[in-house]
Amino acid sequence: MKSRLLAGSAAALLAVIGVILVFSYAQGADQRAVQNLAPVDVLLVKVPIPAGTPVEAMKDSLTAQQLPESAVPASAIRTLGESAGKVAAVDLVPGEPLVAERLVAPEELKTSGNVKVPAGLQEVSFQLEPQRVVGGRVVPGDTVGIFISMASGGIEAKPDKETTELTIHKVLVTAVQRAPEAAASNSSTPSPSPGPAAADPRDSALPTGSLLLTVAVNDVDATKIVFASEYAKIWLSKEPADAQENGPRIIQRSEVYK
Repeated sequence: MKSRLLAGSAAALLAVIGVILVFSYAQGADQRAVQNLAPVDVLLVKVPIPAGTPVEAMKDSLTAQQLPESAVPASAIRTLGESAGKVAAVDLVPGEPLVAERLVAPEELKTSGNVKVPAGLQEVSFQLEPQRVVGGRVVPGDTVGIFISMASGGIEAKPDKETTELTIHKVLVTAVQRAPEAAASNSSTPSPSPGPAAADPRDSALPTGSLLLTVAVNDVDATKIVFASEYAKIWLSKEPADAQENGPRIIQRSEVYK
């Protein structure tokens, strides 16, 4: 009887020790995963930050977190001290890293409505996901290239072939708006926080929510943008005034590897 009690006690003790070991291992799993991916410190937005907010007022709206170096933009801000005196150029949303491109001197702040539309042009708006807008790093005053892709019908001689073309060059962006936070949060995880319960660090560096962009173009290009928004797909590049233009070229499957 005594031996049975001893055996039962030993089994219970081993079970408790096993639970503790598993719990400890699970607690350190996230940290070990990050350590194996060359972690770097980065500041992530944890609550919405309106455009125009001074850097000095952002402290409580940011959280420091270690992320794999491969998931952190080269321009990510490590400490607020290196950007003292600047303000947010656009609205910042939870989950995105704080990057240099989104901070400007107060006198350079560009907001919707103060980018002058060149004479003869008109404004048109369209909505895209962040990956189609250079990671969401486009701000009013930038110029962009507009790529249009069609699943079929792009070339009369080959109506059933997929095509992509950089259709419109150096388009002036006059406004950038983000989707409301409630809409953006439908497919995202809660704001990241340090510790084992945080979201996968490789995912938390990505901005969430669609962007509504307004651009200034002529009537012909406005029609192309509306058509592509309705029936095709649009992708943008940041295309400054000195970017090279090597002529129009329609890319098909056979052209990709050339």
